[in-house]
Amino acid sequence: MFNAEVRRMLVEVISSWQVLAVCVVLVIYMFIVNYVARIYHGNSRKSFIPKGKGKKQEVQEPSDSDELDLEEAK
Repeated sequence: MFNAEVRRMLVEVISSWQVLAVCVVLVIYMFIVNYVARIYHGNSRKSFIPKGKGKKQEVQEPSDSDELDLEEAK
C-alpha cells in the first residue's frame, strides 16, 4: 500500500522533535487536568457528609411570629 518513500517520510515526521515535544506537553496537560479533577471531585463528595457523625443534630422549629428577631441599632 505504502511505498518505501512514503514510509520513510512518515517515520521522519513522527520522530521529529516538534511532534515529540507536542506529545510530551499533551501528556503533562492531561495529568494536570486529571489531578485537578480528582481534587475537585474529592472535595465535592466530602461536602455532603454531615460533620457530626455520632452527635444528634438539633432542629430549630420555626417561631409563630412573623418577626425576624432583629434589633434596630440607634
